[in-house]
Amino acid sequence: MLGKKKTVSANTSEEKDLLCDNISFAASEAYKLLRTNIAFTLPDERKCRVVGVTSAVRNEGKSTTSINLSYALAWTGKKVLTIEGDMRLPNLGRRLGLKDAPGLSNLLAGLASSSSVIQDSGHFSNWKVITAGDIPPNPSELLGSSPMRITIERLAESFDYIIIDLPPVTIVSDALVVSKFTDGMILTVRGNYSDKNIVADAVNSFRLSDAKLLGFVLTCAESGTKSGRYGKYGKYGKYGKYGQYADTAGGEGYGGAAYGESYEQSMRRFREEATRADDRGSGSAK
Repeated sequence: MLGKKKTVSANTSEEKDLLCDNISFAASEAYKLLRTNIAFTLPDERKCRVVGVTSAVRNEGKSTTSINLSYALAWTGKKVLTIEGDMRLPNLGRRLGLKDAPGLSNLLAGLASSSSVIQDSGHFSNWKVITAGDIPPNPSELLGSSPMRITIERLAESFDYIIIDLPPVTIVSDALVVSKFTDGMILTVRGNYSDKNIVADAVNSFRLSDAKLLGFVLTCAESGTKSGRYGKYGKYGKYGKYGQYADTAGGEGYGGAAYGESYEQSMRRFREEATRADDRGSGSAK
């Protein structure tokens, strides 16, 4: 059921109760069904299946879905890579207890190698994770760049599935620009929370971008019993203030970058800032 938005908050222990082997039986079965549906939708096992996970707005469970779907796939023995594609307000790596950087942004900017950004998930040896990395000046252009395409193609040679956790589609364009590098996108919709008009706008955005929408994942679904909430999704925590994104032409981007900058200018400044940060770190270590 689609309805009005509600305030959501949680602590770290509650978030952990929603992940991997800590979730309820009902939630576990739901993710196994999602795993099966993806296998039937993308049946070619000769290639790596690249799937993006997003939502219409924040607090709809996309990061929780990305983590638990990856876990369900890895549980079957598949080689899985989860990429934290939200470089603006990352939280997936934190929820898994992984280091933030170096990560995807550092890799795409040429500041790190693939081997240095791939981390163990901490659950299965065949499940790896790339966190978002340092916040870049212009995430959307970085995610839609040629380095991103090449990175996905190279990583696909070593994995059976790549799951990319992406920001909400109606707030910033990141998910839409990444969709061209995927085999399909999943849209999470939260029961008793999501606005049907905003969800319709998200679907229309996929159509206009020629992105393949694989389907929807309904989070916070009631199973019919008092304890049947799928993993207590109603408590999975604040995602962040996406209103800070200001992803508009001529506006100030996250981190103070003007969105009028070219990709080359943005990356040059990002590399300079990263180098200065490294120098400061080296100085304090002496």
